[in-house]
Amino acid sequence: MLVIRRKAGEAFHVGDSIEIEILEVGANQVKIGIRAPREIAVLRNEVFLTERQNKAAATAASALLSRLTATEK
Repeated sequence: MLVIRRKAGEAFHVGDSIEIEILEVGANQVKIGIRAPREIAVLRNEVFLTERQNKAAATAASALLSRLTATEK
């Protein structure tokens, strides 16, 4: 993991097309701004994990449904 120290108003780049700027620093929070092309998904970790769990559950349900319908024939 790369660790970078930045102050409010400072930024850094990820690759050629993503800029991350520190907007505010509070006692318990940091507010950041992210500039990225629309085709690059930027998700909070909890949203990313939920999406991954939902896809895994849908895949498992689809496989189960396929097995159930195959045995009925």
